[in-house]
Amino acid sequence: MEEKNTKGEEMEAVAMDGTTESNLEATKEEMEGQAHEVKVEELMEKLSQKEEELHELNNRLMRLSADFQNHRKRVEKEKADLYQFANEKMIIDLLPILDNLERALHSSKEEGNKEDGIVEGIAMVLQQFKDILKKHGVEEIQAQDATFDPNMHHAVMQEDHDGYESNRIIDVFQKGYTLHGKVIRPSMVKVAN
Repeated sequence: MEEKNTKGEEMEAVAMDGTTESNLEATKEEMEGQAHEVKVEELMEKLSQKEEELHELNNRLMRLSADFQNHRKRVEKEKADLYQFANEKMIIDLLPILDNLERALHSSKEEGNKEDGIVEGIAMVLQQFKDILKKHGVEEIQAQDATFDPNMHHAVMQEDHDGYESNRIIDVFQKGYTLHGKVIRPSMVKVAN
């Protein structure tokens, strides 16, 4: 009987060993599968992080590119303005000379010297001066009988006047000028109340 028990135990051990081996293999495969799943999950997480980093870097690159383009346009505009308004100070300094030439011509014509050679010479110099200024972008601001505009005109007097509606310019004391559309000297005017 003892032999039977021993053989039975051996059979059970062999059966157990086969089951244990297959269980071990199954467990091993299951653990490898789980390890593989963990690696895949880790890789997917890393891929997701890298995609976010790439997206963030792409956004930064786009912003930097846009900032660079804006900076380049701003510098080009500043450069163009510099060329366009470089002679502004000199022109402002020349405007009193233009005013004096106009006064001299007006005064000479009032005195009746219309045929005098000096009056003709002053008129020619004045016209040449105006042509040169116009060539360089200087324009006279039209003020007489215009509506008062504080951006273009400087009101030095106000007067009640029946012949003019309110806020109309009655008289111009000093002409104003623009340089390429920018007011470099406003017109000094008298405005109707």
